[in-house]
Amino acid sequence: MTAMHVLNVVLWSVQGFLALFFFAASVPKLTHRGLEQWVGFAELPSVEVTFIGVMEMLGAVGLVVPMATGILPWLTPLAAIGLAINVLMAAGFHLRADERLNAFETMLWASIATLVAIGRWQLVSSHDQPPPAWLLITALAVLVPSAIVNVVILLRRAPSQSPRLEGAR
Repeated sequence: MTAMHVLNVVLWSVQGFLALFFFAASVPKLTHRGLEQWVGFAELPSVEVTFIGVMEMLGAVGLVVPMATGILPWLTPLAAIGLAINVLMAAGFHLRADERLNAFETMLWASIATLVAIGRWQLVSSHDQPPPAWLLITALAVLVPSAIVNVVILLRRAPSQSPRLEGAR
């Protein structure tokens, strides 16, 4: 297996997971059901909550469809950047609510989306050239600990608490 093939498999796996995650995170914002569990949404106007949901839905689609179809594949890294910015803004809600662990988790989601953006931009711009080794090493160095930390955070939440997607958004 070439480094390019390995990176492509890793990126597709992460993109699929992120797309499902952001799709699921967008549904409550679009339906306005269950938002009381999420930090900061009670303070936002309904239109803004809907806008965030639409952007997450479009970002989820953008993570997969352009690259999978080959139609405007450069939209995939842009969607990943948009989602990274979105979750970094969500970290602000957590910091303001003194939820440091949730803010840290949210920043990990942003780092994963950023790596998808970098990896996909590298593959889109270089076509058949193999990616530099640092890209694969960096991706694995961030993705593996991020996944472990996110799982630990989810498992440490009290069973009576439903996992708040906003904490990972």
